Amino acid sequence: MVESWMWMWIVIGTLALIIAATVVVGPYRRKRHRAQLLTNLDHHDWCRWTRSRR
Repeated sequence: MVESWMWMWIVIGTLALIIAATVVVGPYRRKRHRAQLLTNLDHHDWCRWTRSRR
């Protein structure tokens, strides 16, 4: 009985750590992705046809 409770808490703790890691890493990934998009802003195809062709 005690052993089954121990395994349950190990599983709950592991899931909590996975969720916490996802929450912590999320903003860093978004920030990096945004910075990458901003550096490559002039290299997208849509920039070519949005500019005037004079």
